[in-house]
Amino acid sequence: MTDLRSAPVPPVGPGDHVRGPAGAPTVIFYADFTCPRCALAWERLQDAPLRLVFRHLALKAKHPRAVALACATEAAGLQGRFWELTAALYADPGRVEDPDLWSHCRALGLELDRFQRDRHDPAARERVRAQVRDALRAGATVTPTLFVGGEVHPGPPDAALVAHWAAAHPATATS
Repeated sequence: MTDLRSAPVPPVGPGDHVRGPAGAPTVIFYADFTCPRCALAWERLQDAPLRLVFRHLALKAKHPRAVALACATEAAGLQGRFWELTAALYADPGRVEDPDLWSHCRALGLELDRFQRDRHDPAARERVRAQVRDALRAGATVTPTLFVGGEVHPGPPDAALVAHWAAAHPATATS
């Protein structure tokens, strides 16, 4: 395959959504909330002993609700609930319209008026746009695309690959 990278994947920074043990192998997960392959990757990664960094690869031309859902998770993140809304969206992929989002927000205890303002704030859309641009420059060609140790991994990882990544630091692996 031809290397399509024009820039390296940006390093993990303070503005990233990060979870998992600090010493664990880092997986940068570029994804879209309307992508079934991303949902499969999420399922395989969410409980792995890895440091997971979520970034958006939301392409409106491919999935009409992709950018809106990405902005919604950013708004939830401003109330400290990014990961919870991410899990809710992947757990229930058929419920992605606005009334569904409000239902998720109520279930998560989010303040709805603030959520509405934040998800429509141009800053949320710009954050998503910047992450998409960075993903494309780093060589992401499909959703999901994962970056681990500088290597590009297109598509959802299989269980063996996730186990291989986790084994890179046995102290963080569960028995």
